[in-house]
Amino acid sequence: MQGRQISEKGLKRDAIGFVEALVIGIASTAPAYSLAAVIGLIVVTAGAQAPAVLLASFVPMFFIAAAFYYMNRADQDAGTTFSWVTRAMGPYAGWIGGWAVGVTGILVIGSLADVAARYTYLLLGFGGPAESKGAVMLLAVVYIALMTLVCILGIEPSARLQNVLIVAQIAALLLFAAVALVRVFGGSVPDTALTPEASWFSPFAVPDSTALISGLLVGVFIYWGWESSVNITEEVEDSASAPGRAAVLSTVVLLVTYVFVATAVVAFAGPDTVGGFADDDAVLSTVATGVLGSPLDKIVVLAVLTSALASTQTTILPGSRTFLSMAFAGAMPEALGRMHRRYLTPHVSTIVVGVLATAWYVPLNILSENFLYDTISALSLMIAFYYSLTGFSCAIYYRKELLKSVRNFLFIGAAPLLGAGLLAYLFVRSLVDLSDPGASNTGGSLFGLGLPLVVGVGFLLLGVILMVLWRFVGNERFFARRPETVDPDVAAGRG
Repeated sequence: MQGRQISEKGLKRDAIGFVEALVIGIASTAPAYSLAAVIGLIVVTAGAQAPAVLLASFVPMFFIAAAFYYMNRADQDAGTTFSWVTRAMGPYAGWIGGWAVGVTGILVIGSLADVAARYTYLLLGFGGPAESKGAVMLLAVVYIALMTLVCILGIEPSARLQNVLIVAQIAALLLFAAVALVRVFGGSVPDTALTPEASWFSPFAVPDSTALISGLLVGVFIYWGWESSVNITEEVEDSASAPGRAAVLSTVVLLVTYVFVATAVVAFAGPDTVGGFADDDAVLSTVATGVLGSPLDKIVVLAVLTSALASTQTTILPGSRTFLSMAFAGAMPEALGRMHRRYLTPHVSTIVVGVLATAWYVPLNILSENFLYDTISALSLMIAFYYSLTGFSCAIYYRKELLKSVRNFLFIGAAPLLGAGLLAYLFVRSLVDLSDPGASNTGGSLFGLGLPLVVGVGFLLLGVILMVLWRFVGNERFFARRPETVDPDVAAGRG
């Protein structure tokens, strides 16, 4: 009985279902916070065509979600990108892909907790603490510790918490957007308001290709996180299918939410007003005051709060599960693979992720909030990097099956390759754009390069160094692995 309940790595099998996996995938993207953080920047770049940018950004995400679906069908491993890239492209590519997954979480968890802390004070009406760096930082550290504890206590309490938080978040966003659009079409709006037009939803109406590409770079961040539903694959019922379906569906839910809310915000407030919040995540709460009035505007504050808090917790999951998988495969220290006997969770790797996230957040926040924002800008590099690796790996792993049917060619080969190619291009474009010190929030540079580029590439290079060191102190078992191809029965859905 016990053997059937526990996975090979010690995780609890069939602990949650498809709906919970879907909720975790959506929550990991922090929809409300992500919109609040980037809608102003997208409007500055693309004007009223901001919804079109969000539509265009969805395309590579959806194609990569297809890659996650088919790779998960072949290999239900909590390490996702690490395990799959290792199978398709070899241990070195797999190791650095897993490293990128873990590092992205460590870099962003503190920023998410920081937003959750500040919005907690705003929701409670505590203006003073909300403006105090010390008070916000203290509560943020408490939130990181609490969310780390929730992750240790098991996937079930994590899922139950997310069910509550996602309902509050999505319901608040949709209510806010619906009221805003009703007022726009009813004429009860500010002088800056605009009536939505069909051109708002056409990527071809974006002023120029540079603006569209810049918007797509932002889109990589705003959609990032849905793959958390696949990182818990070993703990989900019907693990060969449900996590992958949850990942694909979560991108569609995000698309509808993002486009609906962005259209409402731009229409009600106008592009000039929204563009004034290019570096200020208070845009949603500010517009909500005009749409809903006080105190109903607090529901949008609550949405951003629950969004950031939910993502603080769910962002811990991919890193901890990836490090667990790497440790189990002999690619990282064995201690990271230790499981809690009672809760059946990787408590050591979970604590490591929480501690490292805190260790990154606290000193940087003390030194410079803008430098912390620079690390977030650097995330687009690593996100595009490991997403594209996964897309290429899908086509490579299934390469002998791609010409056996039109469906295989289109959905397992062409779509993942196209998504990976787009993200690889965005990765290279990010290298160019972020090399300019002017792209830094601090305006600073290192080695003549912008700080976001130094942080992003620096962590990837650190990963290469650690990988080489791990190889040369032994661990031949992992690095002796050779690329594989998918079993034909698995590809056909028979195994």
